[in-house]
Amino acid sequence: MTGTPHIEACRGDFAETVLMPGDPLRAQALAKNHLDDVRLVNSVRNMFGFTGTFKGRPVSIMGSGMGMPSISIYAHELFDYYDVKQIIRVGTCGGLLPDMHVGDLVLASTASTDSAMNRQRFSGWDFAANADFELLRRVHEKAVQSGLKIRTGNVFASDWFYNPDETFIAKVQKMGVLALDMESAALYALAHQHGRKALTILSVSDVIPTGEQASHEVRQNAFGAVIEVVLEAALEVETQV
Repeated sequence: MTGTPHIEACRGDFAETVLMPGDPLRAQALAKNHLDDVRLVNSVRNMFGFTGTFKGRPVSIMGSGMGMPSISIYAHELFDYYDVKQIIRVGTCGGLLPDMHVGDLVLASTASTDSAMNRQRFSGWDFAANADFELLRRVHEKAVQSGLKIRTGNVFASDWFYNPDETFIAKVQKMGVLALDMESAALYALAHQHGRKALTILSVSDVIPTGEQASHEVRQNAFGAVIEVVLEAALEVETQV
């Protein structure tokens, strides 16, 4: 069998650094706009994956789908079968602070969760799902140097998009959580499990306290030039791996 049950690429088709947006169409747009010599390496279930070069260095970009079960499948196979060294999730999030605006950036130093996946992975214990520090440090430094406004802290990765608990938002806000996503806790745990590196950088698509929302088009085209900062930092870290 060539590839895995979910990825048709051959070994060697993926670079050591992979960016993972949730939306495969966002992966396509990012690859087209930021990489040279791009080639499609996966289209199974339309979960597009691309490999190209950035300033002469190989980089891959692939969708993860929505939720921790989906990103867990793809991240596991990338780490385990394709020997990817670091995955950076470039996704959208719901901002929890009233002074946030659509397009603000959040670096997830840690990821809390209501999912049972990490407990099951970690013998029923609570695993502290955290980013790779060197990736976090490099991206943060380059973002600040580039004049980007970026916040760093805890995000909450939920199994729920429509949470039935009406007190949920107030609870996570009280704990100082910056934003909500649906993938980061699983990605961080998988990176630790495989001895690899991971980081999540999020663009605010909804500001929950104010009701400000991005359009579907804005969501799909989130990040723009921020990707250049992320890639430069990631490739510096890759050189040291």
